[in-house]
Amino acid sequence: MIKRVLHFFKSLFGSAVTELEKTNPEALLGAEKENLRKQIQRYNQGLAAHAAMVEKLITQVNGQEQQEAQLLTKIKANVTAGNQELAGRQALKLSEVRTELAANRDQLEAAENTYQEMSRNREASVKEAQKKIESLQAKINELKVKEATADLSEMASSMTADMGGASETMNRLEHMVEDARAKAAGRARVAQDSMPSLEVPSAEEERALAHEALRSLSGELGFTTAVESQGEEIPVVTFEKENSKEKTS
Repeated sequence: MIKRVLHFFKSLFGSAVTELEKTNPEALLGAEKENLRKQIQRYNQGLAAHAAMVEKLITQVNGQEQQEAQLLTKIKANVTAGNQELAGRQALKLSEVRTELAANRDQLEAAENTYQEMSRNREASVKEAQKKIESLQAKINELKVKEATADLSEMASSMTADMGGASETMNRLEHMVEDARAKAAGRARVAQDSMPSLEVPSAEEERALAHEALRSLSGELGFTTAVESQGEEIPVVTFEKENSKEKTS
């Protein structure tokens, strides 16, 4: 029976290790814990039944020991009183009681040893199971941390790639906007340079502009200008150069 119990615990936790390779190890570990709790409960029930048998043997042994003591007292009294026949029958009864008592004592000793061994095996199996459960829980927690770290690393890598792509897109957009702006500026310059003047100067303004232009050249070309005759501009040009003079009206 003890070997079967030990084999059960070993097979139970041996299978628990292989179950870690499945999708949800934490849920499987919880199921194994619950299964262990039920198995221990059933084992305790068997152990309690065995303990009840031990208690029954203890009660029988105690009763037979009391019966033995009583028969000894009676035998002595009858021998003293000269009741040899009655003392003889009581002696036979005492022999039977002692035989049963010896057998019950042997059974009690064996049963008690079995109970103690079963208790020790149960405690050892439970402790081993608890260690494995704690070890598996620690590994599962480590697995969860590593998975979370891996997820964060993947997210960071994805974000870096996305940000790099966004940067390239923004650079391309910036170049497109700059090209469009330059083209628009060029078109505006061409339109401005080629646009004819809408302001047509009057005759007087044109004469004044001509006279001003002529006067601005007087120093460079060496002549003088004058304005004569009733407010009307009459340019008079006098050249002053070596060996020649020219006057134009």
